[in-house]
Amino acid sequence: MDIFDKTELYFKEQKQFFGDYIFYESVLSTSNQEINFMVNEEEHHSSKVKSEQGSTAQFHKNTTIEKETAIKDAIINEEWQKAETIDELRELICNCKKCALGNTRTNFVFGVGNPNAGIMVIGEAPGAEEDAQGEPFVGRAGQLLTKILAAINLPREEVFIANILKCRPPDNRKPLTSETDLCEPYLKKQIELIKPKFILALGLTAVDTLLKKPHKMAETRGKLFDYCGTKMLVTYHPSALLRNPNLKPAVWEDVKLLRRLYDESIAGGN
Repeated sequence: MDIFDKTELYFKEQKQFFGDYIFYESVLSTSNQEINFMVNEEEHHSSKVKSEQGSTAQFHKNTTIEKETAIKDAIINEEWQKAETIDELRELICNCKKCALGNTRTNFVFGVGNPNAGIMVIGEAPGAEEDAQGEPFVGRAGQLLTKILAAINLPREEVFIANILKCRPPDNRKPLTSETDLCEPYLKKQIELIKPKFILALGLTAVDTLLKKPHKMAETRGKLFDYCGTKMLVTYHPSALLRNPNLKPAVWEDVKLLRRLYDESIAGGN
């Protein structure tokens, strides 16, 4: 047995004892026989350990970032809930992106009007014009609403006008429940700060969303409901009047009732 055979035998014995961390490979060259010692397996094992350690570290880093983000969001949520004025609330929620609409909107449509209004008008969601201008009810339906309010001696600037959603749904589609669930708390906070005596709810979608069950407009309009402790009167959305002018007399009766109830409330000191 020559030196090469003895060396090969030695490393085979070492392999049986230590495993593949060190192993032997014999290669016959054109000139003579050489012995190559390969430590690739050891390097691979070391690299694997480092990789696993790196993945674990990255996982913990990502988890930490997620926790920090959640904490930050919780703090922001706590801040807007503690807002003491309408302007302060607007500043705290105007960059909201809790739902996908925050990424598709042009403007956050908070609401507009008297922060101490006795009457609050609530619609469904901003449309194209509202999204462009950042103000609710400024399109054709909004212009009609302004005329309706003026007809009962309620200038637009004396009421507070808002929507359930603060961002426009694409193509003016009906709001999703997942969207209204996230946005409605902002509306409730607006009501809490404004403390209106009455709410005028416009349209069936708004009513169904606020009262959490389906209704029929013919059976709902002109009636009082309770929303967040505030008396709410229901009538048709102005856009419905644009599509069907025959609904105008019904709305006229509803808003006259609102005016009378409001005046009685003021006279009674309520």
